Amino acid sequence: MTLKILITGGTFDKEYDEIKGSLYFKETHMTEILELGRSRVDVNIEKLMLIDSLDMTPNQRELIVSKCIDSEEDQIVITHGTDTMTITGKMLAEKKMDKTIVLTGAMIPYKFGSSDGLFNLGGAIAYAQSLSSGVYIAMNGQFFEWDKVEKNREKGVFESIERR
Repeated sequence: MTLKILITGGTFDKEYDEIKGSLYFKETHMTEILELGRSRVDVNIEKLMLIDSLDMTPNQRELIVSKCIDSEEDQIVITHGTDTMTITGKMLAEKKMDKTIVLTGAMIPYKFGSSDGLFNLGGAIAYAQSLSSGVYIAMNGQFFEWDKVEKNREKGVFESIERR
């Protein structure tokens, strides 16, 4: 069975411009990352956009949702900026698809050489293949239901929250 990977950008795919001293997008590093990790999972990679999730528009989120709905694959991983993952997660969950969708990202860009993105992606791929249908976020070696997690900006990790 093939797993779909949708690329949307986020810190995961950012690079550092040494001249300007800023982060920017050039290309996705997904194929390189999968090769480096020696992944043997059959994947279908589709780049939708390369943007910071804080700059993501409602129309871009709708594109992500429609790509998931239209996907032949029932197991989907979405690389996404960590700041607004739960917003996209909510939009996906509202569609009640019979698919396993896992959003993941990174706090440190892959190109920095010490990115958590490699670990997060590996976890997301494994979770997408093993969890039941639903929308999840995979960060820091854990998975969370989309509405039971928040980003702790002080610690730089995702933590479980209780919904009452």
